[in-house]
Amino acid sequence: MDPVVLSYQDSLLRRSDLSLLEGPYWLNDQVIAFVFEYLASERFRVLGETAAFISPQVAQFIKCASCANELALFLEPLELASRQWVFLAVNDNSDQSAGGSHWSLLVYHRGSNHFAHYDSQSGGNALHARRVAANLEPFLGAGGRALFVEEPCPSQKNSYDCGMYVICIAEALCEKARVEGSPRLPVQIVTPAYVTQKRAEWCRLIQTLAQNDLCCRPVLPVAR
Repeated sequence: MDPVVLSYQDSLLRRSDLSLLEGPYWLNDQVIAFVFEYLASERFRVLGETAAFISPQVAQFIKCASCANELALFLEPLELASRQWVFLAVNDNSDQSAGGSHWSLLVYHRGSNHFAHYDSQSGGNALHARRVAANLEPFLGAGGRALFVEEPCPSQKNSYDCGMYVICIAEALCEKARVEGSPRLPVQIVTPAYVTQKRAEWCRLIQTLAQNDLCCRPVLPVAR
């Protein structure tokens, strides 16, 4: 049995997903997809339509897609041409199935028409991120070739925290966008201790949301 812990918008988290945060373990698609949804709909709702958060599943599809028409079916409803920033979690898996062993963060900046790549393993995901950027670019409506920049990024000190670095960096960038109007990464903030702290915070948040969800469910009458 792997019971559902939380149903949140389009995300469904099971007990096994939550246990990855309790870890220390490598995070899967479901956990990162939930975080991206929460950042968009709650934590940084103030950013509104200026920011788009692309789920890991869709980002993987973008990377592996061989047909532009098929890709358009997924991307056109997202109206990316109107977004100032687009956040994507990039995985090093080479096909469309779930898996892989490393996550990194790719962010498109419309104002400067460039992709910023944040990789906690020093560019190990660069090839995968470039493929995502190349396939995504025609749907951004920028009208010119976007630059690809490997940004300075805090380094993970173990083999499993890459997904947490994606989450922490995305959150830090969004906070800068909220306060200053431009997402810049304060590298000194995302430390190993901070990442460990954030693991616990996200785990507690999911547990709180799950409890609230349980309390709000209607009580069905008992059949007589």
